[in-house]
Formats: sequence, C-alpha cells, structure tokens
Amino acid sequence: MGWFERNIMEPGKLPLLLALISFVLTFLITRVITRLIRAGKGPFGNVSSGGVHVHHVVPGVILTIVGGFGAVAGGQYGFGSALAAVIFGIGAGLVLDEFALVLHLADVYWTPDGRKSVEMVVLTASLVGLLLIGFSPLGVNDLNEDQEQNRAVALVTVLANFLFALIALFKGKVRLAVLGAIIPLVALVAALRLARPTSPWAKRFYRNRPRARARSALRSYRHDRRWVTPSRAFHDWLGGAPDPEPARSLERR
Repeated sequence: MGWFERNIMEPGKLPLLLALISFVLTFLITRVITRLIRAGKGPFGNVSSGGVHVHHVVPGVILTIVGGFGAVAGGQYGFGSALAAVIFGIGAGLVLDEFALVLHLADVYWTPDGRKSVEMVVLTASLVGLLLIGFSPLGVNDLNEDQEQNRAVALVTVLANFLFALIALFKGKVRLAVLGAIIPLVALVAALRLARPTSPWAKRFYRNRPRARARSALRSYRHDRRWVTPSRAFHDWLGGAPDPEPARSLERR
C-alpha cells in the first residue's frame, strides 16, 4: 500500500491506471465479441442505422472526446476525473481496435493488414504501462535525501533509455524500441546493432557503406525468417486469424 500510495495516488496516477485497465479490457472484450459474430455464435450482431453499418470506431471517437475533455476539466483527483479516465479508456480501446480500418480507409479488420490494430494496441498499452509503473520524479512530496537521489538516478536512467529507444526506432526496430522503453538494456542492444536496410538510419549512414548495407540486408532476412511465424501466431491468438482472402464488403458485424 505504501508504494501504491506514493507512486500512484500521490502523483495523481489513479486516472491513468483506470484508463489503462478500461482500455485493455475494452479491447479484449471487443475482440471476443467480434470473433463470436464472425463465427455466428452468441447473441451479438451488426449494428446499423438507416441502412448504414456503424463500426465501433464511431462510438469510440465520441467516448474518447467526452472522456478527454472530461479529464482535462476534472484534473487529477476526484470521482469526475476517475470517471472521465474510464470513459476515455473505453473509447480509446474501441478506436484502436479498428486502427487499421482508419489507416487504410477500408475494412481490413480480418485481413493481414488488420494486424496493425493489434500492434497499435500493444504499443499503446506498453507505453501507458511504462508511465504507470515507472518512478515518478515529479509530483511526490516530502522525500528525504536518499529518495531524492534515487529519483534523480531513475530519471536519468529513463531519459537515457528513452534516447536509446529513439535510436532503435530510427534504425527501423519498432518492436525492440517499444520493448526497450519498458525493459532497460533492450533498447541499448537494439541501438548498437545494425539498422534494418529500409530504415532512415540505413538510408542516411549506410549510403556509402556497401558492406554495411549487405550485412544489414542479410541480418534482416534471417531475423524475419526466424520470427515471422511466431509473430503471426501471437497476433492470430490475440486478435483472431485473418480471412484467407481480403474482405470485399464493409458489412462485418
């Protein structure tokens, strides 16, 4: 309780915790419902209004706007801010569950491109979790000298790790950058290794280094061949396997 009080309640992170929980639960529940509809099971079905299919990104946008403005107006404390955080989390979960649909402006929910929604949800939950469980260098009062020193060390460590994560991202290693933002040393290793051949780093620094370009291409090929199957299996388990052929209609559920 001491850690929860000092690192969650006192810095005003309770709304963030509630938003994260509601966000993850909304995504999981939504995926269960859409998979049941896809399989023709359960009492759920498509939602239409005036002959127009209403995707759940629509109420998601509305809830995100309501929850966002409510959170700004409610501050960090009180029932109002907690309620706004839950509404915002639910709305964000509904929106990001159809992120790929918004990105492609087409119904790619059950296609390989639809995996982008799952990746975006995992990325968002990871970053919010980092903010939630990480040490808070600001907003905590009555710290002794040792605690202030620990907070300073933690802040420097987080900033350095974030810098390594940015380098990894610039090298085209998105997943390692996200994981490295949460787990120390992962971003450092990713930042020190060769960049992917299509990354901005490779285009900038490997332009006149043919050996580095060749090593980068070979390593990228071996990595993709090794991890593409487990990655697809994880996405299919979490979000549902895509259709064997692209969807042809916006009518899904």
